[in-house]
Amino acid sequence: MPAPSRIKLRRQSKTLELAFGGETFELEWELLRAYSPSAEVRGHGPGQEVLQTGKRGVAVTEVKPVGNYAVQLVFDDGHDTGIYSWDYLHDLCRSRESRWSDYLRKLQEAGASRDPDVQVVRLEM
Repeated sequence: MPAPSRIKLRRQSKTLELAFGGETFELEWELLRAYSPSAEVRGHGPGQEVLQTGKRGVAVTEVKPVGNYAVQLVFDDGHDTGIYSWDYLHDLCRSRESRWSDYLRKLQEAGASRDPDVQVVRLEM
């Protein structure tokens, strides 16, 4: 996958705008944080993924180039270890809707929240 022709940090909409081959996409910062390619999020193998909770409102504070193949995103929650390759970013753009739905479903199944100050408690009667 060639490099995107444009990467723009959109602070008001809290998205990262990417242009690939004439198509423009926007990825929410929360989605980028939830699907960080870092070992902290993905684990070190299949089934070791760590669900990211409380990430609503997370902000990207910096976008750093990594060679000619990726960017490193720095988030205001201290996370900065994910290296987002052009291929991975393009895949996120193409699968944004299904990944977002999957993320919300996993949060619900775990009884977790997107909100950082909310703890979900299930009562059984």
